[in-house]
Amino acid sequence: VYIGAPRFGARAAAGVSLEDIRTLTEEAHRFGVRIYVTCNTIIYDEELAEVEAMIWDLWRAGVDALIIQDMGITRMKLPPIPLHSSTQCDTLEPSDVQHLEALGFEQVVLARELNVEQIRRIHAVTQVPLEVFIHGALCVSYSGRCYLSHALTGRSANRGECSQQCRLPYELIDASGQQIRQDEHLLSPRDLNRSAQLEALLDAGASSLKIEGRLKSESYVKNITAHYRQLLDQLIARYPERYCRASYGEVQLRFTPDPSKSFNRGFTPYLFHLATPSKPNASVINVHSPKSQGEYLGKAKRSKSGSLILESKQAMSNGDGLLFITPAGQVGGIKVNRVDERGQLLLARRESIPEGSEVYRNYDQAFERLLAAPTAERRLRVALTLRLHERGLELSMRSLDKPEIEASQVLEL
Repeated sequence: VYIGAPRFGARAAAGVSLEDIRTLTEEAHRFGVRIYVTCNTIIYDEELAEVEAMIWDLWRAGVDALIIQDMGITRMKLPPIPLHSSTQCDTLEPSDVQHLEALGFEQVVLARELNVEQIRRIHAVTQVPLEVFIHGALCVSYSGRCYLSHALTGRSANRGECSQQCRLPYELIDASGQQIRQDEHLLSPRDLNRSAQLEALLDAGASSLKIEGRLKSESYVKNITAHYRQLLDQLIARYPERYCRASYGEVQLRFTPDPSKSFNRGFTPYLFHLATPSKPNASVINVHSPKSQGEYLGKAKRSKSGSLILESKQAMSNGDGLLFITPAGQVGGIKVNRVDERGQLLLARRESIPEGSEVYRNYDQAFERLLAAPTAERRLRVALTLRLHERGLELSMRSLDKPEIEASQVLEL
C-alpha cells in the first residue's frame, strides 16, 4: 500500500499524519502487507532538514520503503530505509534504471509512457524490481515533466500542487487562425485501465503493480483493488511455479468488483503497444468531459420533461447518477429520483434528454450501498492436531502459509 507522507508528497492535499501511518503500518504488517510512503516532490534547500527529520520519523514508524523524486535525498544522513524511485523521475531508458540501481534504489517505478516492449528491454538489462502503473488518472505530459500548471498558475505539479489545467476546455486553432474545435477537453486523458494486459506486464518483467488512488473515495479503493486482486489470484492459480502472493492468507470478497462502477473518465490502456499506421493506439483523450463518466447503460429511447426510457437491460435504483452525451456532443448530468414499475426513470429535474443520447451511470446507489458494508475477509490456512496428553487433550495449531506460527494448549479432563 502506498500513501502520502505528512508533507512533500505529489498530492499536497493527500498527506497522512505520522500517527495514522504508524497505525496503518502495524495493521498491514500483521498480514505481510508492505507500506510505501511517498515523498516525491522537488525539495527546496530550506526544507532539507525538515525532510530528513520526517524520514527518520517514518522509519521509526515502521514503513517499508520511501518513494522519492529528488535525488538530493540520497545525500542526506538517512536511516536504513529502502528507497524507491518515483514515476516523477521520468524513468524511460534502460540507462536511467541502471543509474538508479547503481545509486542503491531497491525498486524503480517506471514512467507511464513506456510500452510493453520497452519494459521488457529494461528488465533484460537490470536486476532491480520494476513497478508499473495499471490503473487510475493519467497526466497529459511525460511523467514528472509537466510544467503547464506552474506556467499558467504558479502552482507546480512537482510540488504536489497541480491545478489540473489539462482538465479545462480549450479551442483548437490551425496555423491560419481558423478555429477547428471549440470548448472541448482536448488535453484531458481518459483513465488508465490495464486489466486485459496484466499477464503481458508480468511476463515483460513488472513485479509490482500500482493503482493511482490519491483523493479517491473508500468505495473506489475497495472496488478497484478487489478487481485487480481477483485478476492476480487467477494468474497465481494458473502459474503457481511463477507467481505467489506477497501478503499472507487469502481474501474472500462479498461483492463482484466492477471498475466501470467507480470514478472513471472512460478507460484507455494508454501506450501499451507501440503504435503503427496499421495499428494505432486507442483514443487516450476524452474530449467530452473530465468528470466521472461511469458505466455505459445505453441510448436514450424516449424522454419527456422529467422522465426517461433507456435502451438498456441494466437494473436501476432510486438515487442513481446519470451522465449523458447528446448526438451534438453536449454533456449533461442528472439524478434519478425514482424508478417506476415499468422501468421508466423519473428524473430530479424537469428536463428532456435528446433521443439517441449516450447515457452512462456515474453513481450506482445499490453498488455504493453494498460497498459501505464489510466487503472482504482475509483468511489464513491452519492445520489443527488433537492428541492425547497425560493431563487430557492437547490441541495444536500450525499455520500453513506465512507467517510461520505454532501454538498449542492442553485441555485438562
